[in-house]
Amino acid sequence: MTDYAIPAPAQPSLPIEGSAQRFPVHRIYCIGRNYGKHVKEMGGDPKDQPPIFFAKPADAVVAPGGAVPYPPSTRNLHHEIELVVALKGGGTKVPADKALDLVFGYAAGVDLTRRDLQNQAKDAGAPWDASKGFDASAPTSAIRPGSVPPSGGITLSVNGQTKQDGELSDMIWSVAEIIAKCSELWTLQPGDLIFTGTPDGVGPLVKGDAVVGEVAGAGTVEFTIA
Repeated sequence: MTDYAIPAPAQPSLPIEGSAQRFPVHRIYCIGRNYGKHVKEMGGDPKDQPPIFFAKPADAVVAPGGAVPYPPSTRNLHHEIELVVALKGGGTKVPADKALDLVFGYAAGVDLTRRDLQNQAKDAGAPWDASKGFDASAPTSAIRPGSVPPSGGITLSVNGQTKQDGELSDMIWSVAEIIAKCSELWTLQPGDLIFTGTPDGVGPLVKGDAVVGEVAGAGTVEFTIA
């Protein structure tokens, strides 16, 4: 047993549907600008601006039933519902036609964003870390095992009102292409999560809001902003 100088941090993990086992989270990768309408609502052109990658720390994940506090240093917290890919394998420069072999399963997740800090970072040409990688910024459902990407609707409601309503088929880059491209930038590992982008309709959340995000074939994520 390793003798650490301070208590070792707890391993972030998510439940697995139909199993008593849990899925250990290694890293969280995210892709932006992967739905054409969302690119347009953020002021971009999907043809001229390909998707971009950013990351969240593993302990940003919030398992079902966990508290999601309103974060400090923002007055404009936004929701972004996403299909989440959970990996059982890894590698570098993975070909797209082999990428789905790495998939353990899928989940529904919400990429919470401090939009005001993100806009400030964009204006300054600065990193997005503070706007994306803050505490409890990745509420995620239980993982549903299976390697075939789900199809169907992707929606999010706030206090019972639908805010985001899209189709997984609207993704600019497919799941396999996202995994392959991500593996060109990082060495993927078992336990990695990849958030695959959000459809249009992103908007603000305030304290007390009840959020329900559904991704067909992947699950439902529910939480209240504490």
